[in-house]
Amino acid sequence: MEAKRLETAAPEVLSAQQLLAGSALTHEVEIPEAIRSPSLGRVAASTAGRVRIRPLSVGTLALISRAAREDPGLVPLLMIKEALVEPALTLDQARQMHIGLVHFLVGKINEASGLGPDGEALDRALRSPAAQVQVLLAKHFGWTPQQVAQLTPGQVMVYLTGIEKLLASQPMPGDDG
Repeated sequence: MEAKRLETAAPEVLSAQQLLAGSALTHEVEIPEAIRSPSLGRVAASTAGRVRIRPLSVGTLALISRAAREDPGLVPLLMIKEALVEPALTLDQARQMHIGLVHFLVGKINEASGLGPDGEALDRALRSPAAQVQVLLAKHFGWTPQQVAQLTPGQVMVYLTGIEKLLASQPMPGDDG
């Protein structure tokens, strides 16, 4: 008796159109009444409302980051302005929202964009060894992320070795010698 070999098909190679398709989707998000209209000591009605959001692209997030460089508090408001499809809001309208609703919507936008509700996928990425090397090089040499991204692996090793030797030759705080 011959054993049949199970053949598994290799995953399909995706086209650029297939990769970008998720960015064009909109998601309906239900906002509970307790989030929309919080009140102390009052039981909220059970009616909820809905909005439509779209995921944020890398390009949009870069623009938000640049726009909020002077005022980081603008990041969640700009995220809402850019991701909220229906109803569309201006930045001034987003500023008038209460903080609980802003927090709720930002969590939903993060989820629609492929992150966890609190952006933890981004936190994991920032803790990766590659990201730590980029941050170290940028901080030590004053380089922009674009400049660090252009380095070859060999250049990265040379600069990291130089930083390591420099740090080893400097006295540690509290050393008396």
